[in-house]
Amino acid sequence: MRGSCFVSASALARRSDARMARQARFSRLALFLATGLALSIISASAVNGANAPAADDRKAVAALDTEYQAAVKANDSATMDKILADDFVLVTASGKTYTKADMLKDAQSGTSKYDKNDESVQTVRVWGDTAVVTAKLWEKGTEDGKPFEHLFWFSDTYVRTSTGWKYVFGQSAYCPCQKTP
Repeated sequence: MRGSCFVSASALARRSDARMARQARFSRLALFLATGLALSIISASAVNGANAPAADDRKAVAALDTEYQAAVKANDSATMDKILADDFVLVTASGKTYTKADMLKDAQSGTSKYDKNDESVQTVRVWGDTAVVTAKLWEKGTEDGKPFEHLFWFSDTYVRTSTGWKYVFGQSAYCPCQKTP
């Protein structure tokens, strides 16, 4: 029955099978291309992400540490409270330890007055969500009316939290063989 509008069930099945095969090939090709594009984007992000955010993190932590030292100098307990982690600990060159509460209490009391609290030679290293600041610090002022002047190296450890970088640990070491500037 040539020319008839009638199409056999087997012909319809063959056409349907051919159409499904073409669609499957197209779907596999589309999936392959989409996967390749996604991998390219991820690789580009990883390469750029390995450099740009680390540099941004170094700048952010350096600025935060400088802000913290300025807050100490000004006895600005509100800024110190914002930067210090709740479980913060400072170990001084003499071996004494201070908590966040100790640091804030000292700032609020105003018993320490700083003429200098100046950093130099600051270096920031970042490893993922942890950053360490090393710097030389010159402190000069009075505590309970008695003058002090110290030059020491310190290491400050910052950790990235859901609310930003927090100062979690500090340790200082005197520079006895170096004179203050």
